[in-house]
Amino acid sequence: MSQLYLTFAAMEELVKKIEDYRKEINAFNVSGNDTAESFRIKYLGTKGLIKSVMTEIKNVPVENKKAFGQIINDLKLFAENKYEELKSAEENKRLGHHTGDVISDIDLTLPADKLPLGSRHPISLVRNKIVSIFQRLGFAVAEGPEIEDDWHNFTALNISENHPARDMQDTFYVSHPGGGADWMLRTHTSSVQVREMEKGKLPIRIICPGRVYRNETISARAHCFFHQVEGLYIAENVSFADLKQTLYFFVQEMFGDTVKIRFRPSYFPFTEPSAEMDISCLICGGKGCNVCKHTGWVEILGCGMAHPKILENCNIDSNKYSGFAFGMGIERITMLKYQIKDLRLFSENDLRFLKQFTSAV
Repeated sequence: MSQLYLTFAAMEELVKKIEDYRKEINAFNVSGNDTAESFRIKYLGTKGLIKSVMTEIKNVPVENKKAFGQIINDLKLFAENKYEELKSAEENKRLGHHTGDVISDIDLTLPADKLPLGSRHPISLVRNKIVSIFQRLGFAVAEGPEIEDDWHNFTALNISENHPARDMQDTFYVSHPGGGADWMLRTHTSSVQVREMEKGKLPIRIICPGRVYRNETISARAHCFFHQVEGLYIAENVSFADLKQTLYFFVQEMFGDTVKIRFRPSYFPFTEPSAEMDISCLICGGKGCNVCKHTGWVEILGCGMAHPKILENCNIDSNKYSGFAFGMGIERITMLKYQIKDLRLFSENDLRFLKQFTSAV
C-alpha cells in the first residue's frame, strides 16, 4: 500500500508541475533573446520539458494512464499553438507591424515595384519579320547544322576543289577527330538547301535562316560571324519572273511601297543566270550619301535560277524541274531598317543600344 500511495503522490506532483508549465508557456513573449525558436527548443524540442514529462507516463498506474495521457496531449497542443502565435508575432515585427493600433509606414496592399523588361535583339526582330513575310508566300523554315562537311558546303553547290569561289569564303576549318576529311563552320546556309534537296520531296519551297562564319577582319562593315536567310523554290515551270515577283513582295513588305528596286547581272556558282538586287538608299532617299557611296543604291541580296548541275548533284531531274534561290544577310537588312552604321554593335551586348528596340518592326 505504501508504494501505491507514493505513486499517487508523485502523480499529483507531476500534474502540479504540468500546470506550472502551462502558466510558464502562457506568459512567454518574444523579446530580447527570447524567440519563437528558443521557445520551441525549450518546450517542444527532443530534449524539451514536454518530452521529459511524457517519459513519466511509464510510472503512472494503468488505470490512470489514459487520463494522464490526455493531460500531456493538452499541454503539447497548448504549447504548439503558443509557438505558432510567437512565430506570427515575429513575422509581423519583421514586416514592420507592431501590436496595438500603431502600424508601420509599409503598406502591404500596394502593388510591387515593376521589374524591368527586356527586349528582343534587333537581329531577332528582323529575322522573325523576314520569316513571317516569306511564310505568307508559302515558304517553310528549314534548319541544318552549323558544322558542315565539304560536300554540303561547297561541292554539291558547284564549288569544286579548285574553284576560285572557295577563296572568297575565308572558311574556318575544323579538324576531324578521326583523322578523316576536315569539317568546317558553314560559310552560308546554302548547305541547308542541299540537305533539303537530297530528301527528294518535291516541290521544295523553303527559307533557311541561321548563323554563318567566315574568317574576315572585324570592322564596322564585316564580322567573323553573321546571319543569313536563304530561300529556295523548286518545282515545275519555275521562271525568273517568279523570282522577281517574290523579291518585289518581300522588299515592299519589309521597307514599304516607296522603295525603288533594281536587278543587276552577277555571278554565283550555284545559280545561272545570277543577279544582285539593290534598293534605293533609305538614309538619303536615293540622293547619294556615304552609306550608298553616293550612288543612291544599296545591295541587299543575291539571287538567280538554280544551276542545273546542283539539281543533278541532288538527284533532281533538271529537265523536269527548275527553281530559284536567293540569299541575304540579316545584319545588312537590319542596318538599313534601323539606320545602324556599325556592324559590331550587334554583338557587343550594350544595353544602351539594345533597349532602343521594341517588338515592333
